Amino acid sequence: MNPFLRRTLFFLFFLSGGCSLVYQVVWTRLAFASFGIITPVLSVVLSVFMLGLSVGSWGGGRIAISFPKKFGVSAVYLYAGIELCIGLGAFVVPKLFTLGQHLLLSSGETNSFRYLFLSAVVLAVSILPWCVCMGATFPFMMAFIRERGHHLQSFSFLYVANVLGAMAGVFLSAVFWIEMYGFHHTLWIAAAGNFSAAFLSVCLALNKDRQTAPENETTVPENPAPSTSRLVPAILFLTGFVAMAMEVVWTRAFAPTLKTQVYSFAAVVFVYLGATCFGSSLYRRRLRSSRSASLESLIFFLLVTAFLPILVNDPRPLVQKFWIANSDARSALIILGSICPFCALLGYLTPRLIDDISGGHPARAGKAYAVNVVGCILGPLFACYLLLPFFSERQSLILLTLPFIILWLALAKKDMVSVPKKALIAAPIIIVGLLLTHDFGTTFVKADPKTQIRRDYAASVISYKGVNSWLIVNGIAMTSLTPITKFMADLPLAYHHTPPQSALVICFGMGTSYRSALNWDIDTTVVELIPSVPKAFAFYHADAQHYLNDPRGHIIIDDGRRYLSRCGKKFDVILIDPPPPIQTAGSSLLYSKEFDALALEHLNPGGILQVWLPEGDAVTGQAITRSLCETFPYARCFLSAEGWGTHFLASTAPIDSLTPAEFVGRMPENARKDLMEWTPTISITNFVGQVLSNELSIAKLLNPNRDLQLTDDQPYNEYFLLRRWFGYSKDNQAP
Repeated sequence: MNPFLRRTLFFLFFLSGGCSLVYQVVWTRLAFASFGIITPVLSVVLSVFMLGLSVGSWGGGRIAISFPKKFGVSAVYLYAGIELCIGLGAFVVPKLFTLGQHLLLSSGETNSFRYLFLSAVVLAVSILPWCVCMGATFPFMMAFIRERGHHLQSFSFLYVANVLGAMAGVFLSAVFWIEMYGFHHTLWIAAAGNFSAAFLSVCLALNKDRQTAPENETTVPENPAPSTSRLVPAILFLTGFVAMAMEVVWTRAFAPTLKTQVYSFAAVVFVYLGATCFGSSLYRRRLRSSRSASLESLIFFLLVTAFLPILVNDPRPLVQKFWIANSDARSALIILGSICPFCALLGYLTPRLIDDISGGHPARAGKAYAVNVVGCILGPLFACYLLLPFFSERQSLILLTLPFIILWLALAKKDMVSVPKKALIAAPIIIVGLLLTHDFGTTFVKADPKTQIRRDYAASVISYKGVNSWLIVNGIAMTSLTPITKFMADLPLAYHHTPPQSALVICFGMGTSYRSALNWDIDTTVVELIPSVPKAFAFYHADAQHYLNDPRGHIIIDDGRRYLSRCGKKFDVILIDPPPPIQTAGSSLLYSKEFDALALEHLNPGGILQVWLPEGDAVTGQAITRSLCETFPYARCFLSAEGWGTHFLASTAPIDSLTPAEFVGRMPENARKDLMEWTPTISITNFVGQVLSNELSIAKLLNPNRDLQLTDDQPYNEYFLLRRWFGYSKDNQAP
């Protein structure tokens, strides 16, 4: 292959891989906005994405040989057409998501089988065609390379370029493009990349110095070279299955260190792809030097390196190490570095096996890659629904290493002399890993009866009650028993111009706000995303059963925003308490201008929306304030009872000024007792006065730039690195 053609093909697949990962990142976020921020949505998006790659790879391999021969055209025209179709998906998929969102509003709560099934169908219909096109790029380009007279190892060449491009796509979209241009414009950038790839492909096809493939194709091996060829499909399936299942578990297990920001997930994906690319490049270099590790050795080292994330991510022995921030850069680098050897080995092994089994033949390569991707489809679903609801993150990782033990023994049975030596190397690591299967969850339940652990498909939930009580979700402290959560309910209810009759609480937490609202003797609905969280209500409040039996109370398991979209009710008060910190991935969907407009539709005349804002940077606060004020004509803002964070009140009617005595006078007796439950040493009037006297001026919180708003398309709170590192701000007007 001449150097120019080689560089051009490498660039094309680099561009294609980058665009594909941009789509995956943005489509996942848009799916959260349309179908709920729940783990099944993430799992379905990943699985459908992989299903498309599998179908496209298998079907494309069959078409790549027959179509050019039948119609007498180069396979590169097929590749150009596929890239063109992928680019169109940037414009079509968001519209399909919006349509699907409206169609599913009557399908029940997010934890119902009907909704989970129908949302999976809608997601599949929306993104599967474009993912099929992505999967077909490999066999189509391999067929073109074959036309030029180059057969062997073409898959691994394209694979390296594709993975390197995927790294660039994750980095550029997460760090630069989304913060600068928003989600939709980022999709347009990716579409421009696909259209450019299509144009360059046509230019290649029009090149007059095309070389015709030899008629005699005996140089292409019909069968893979290794004697263990019958195990190759099983290895391809299992490596894909285990790798993607582990990625799901890593995301949850690493949360205490990496936190729940969008950059955390992007960092895991980036490191995963980077290590994979390194392994694939190493394979290409060793291929040129005619040296290659044995298949048995590769599986053995996969087994050993799979234990590294387990060893370095041990949070014991203190609960405090779990819920107190402990995510310095060194810890994050160690955590991310622990997955590199495993991913690098996968990057070495996968292209090698596909090269061996295909010999450069597009159909065989497409079939082999499809088998690998089928494993990638089933892995996330297995981890989400069968492992994590019943086992801890560490136990799940241990169980996922079992296939490698079986594979290694199957491959090593003909060379049993080497088994004792390698077992001696692996034994210490595996034994320590097995000892750690009784991880923080099980250990603390046995050691401390004041701790409870619950797990479901959405999260691992730890309830801890000591000197301070905490609700910990996936290793992140969500809330404690604090009067702040009582004021979240009492402030809007007291400021309502007439005695309130109904309230909606979005985010259950410890149930404190829900409990406070019920003490106003009103109909109260609470919406919680994670099924295990409301089950801990009685753990924190001895009188929880009284409120659970209250016929005026309703606990809904759903995405809060989706619940508002599908319910026909209106409320006097809506209060939201998004998960901390303010940078949490997906939290902008409860702060955006679009959410404010949705809340407005579900408020009775004169109703009040209460928005809790923890501490954050100035630009984020200004963007949230502007979004509220652009939707509601009247707004007020108070510092919290503990001096950090703010309560925003927004309404379509003027919000009257109240003295502390007037505020208390509007409260029912049960609500007064509830508010003072944890602060009995001062009078209720003085306690309320501490909050009312700390009102902030809305006018001073607004940025002069009216475009500085938090919207679904531009979530300032989630994407912040450019302004934090370089002082970047929209239109250079934000301070």
